[in-house]
Amino acid sequence: MLNETTVTKLNELRLPSMADSYRKQLDDPSFKDLSFEDRFGLMVDTEWARRKNNKLARLIRKSELYFSDACIEDIEYHADRKLDRAQITRLSTCNYVQEKHNLIVLGASGAGKSYMSCAFGIAACRNFYTVKYIRLPDLLNEFAVARGEGIFQKVMKQYKRVNLLILDEWLLIPLNNNEARDLLEIVEARHQKTSTIFCSQFAPAGWHGKIGEGTLADAILDRIVHDSYTIFIDGEDSMRKRKGIQE
Repeated sequence: MLNETTVTKLNELRLPSMADSYRKQLDDPSFKDLSFEDRFGLMVDTEWARRKNNKLARLIRKSELYFSDACIEDIEYHADRKLDRAQITRLSTCNYVQEKHNLIVLGASGAGKSYMSCAFGIAACRNFYTVKYIRLPDLLNEFAVARGEGIFQKVMKQYKRVNLLILDEWLLIPLNNNEARDLLEIVEARHQKTSTIFCSQFAPAGWHGKIGEGTLADAILDRIVHDSYTIFIDGEDSMRKRKGIQE
């Protein structure tokens, strides 16, 4: 009766894995050979692992990554892609996130920029950083709608707080003045406070013309290019072609 009461109390305390571990010990005579400290440690480890796994799953779900199963280990290092394995391995530790630096991922359409960026996103989730993936056109549209509804600052605050923001299709199309202003606001808000991954088909030298207004473009680029690591994905074939997917 006392044992069942303990299990019930553990569940009421929202320690279900600890309760399951305790019940397993009661049912398995081999645990009697262990000390109290060892048995208690096993119960704590089980509960700790459950909570960590649940937190990781929650972070990945909330990140809304385009490739939610992407991982650094599955990046393909074909010779023509000219990837620096050592650089990617270093970046996968997420020190750049801890140090509030950015990452620029460049390459042609289909080169694998989105997958690689999502792999870095998963790596950040594994280190228990908050991550958010969004296409830049969708982000700018969300800002425009938020302004119209009078909740722009609320939405902006949400994006300011994310440890790692992944902006796909970065400057794929030219911006209007309102979009450029909103872009400067989010870039300024995150500058040296959080980290951002910029995925683009165009090198930074071509970004200025996409942003438009010269002063805004200068301000945006100044806050990005001098504080970022850069990965360029080369390749004779797109990853879609390598995987047998029709363009």
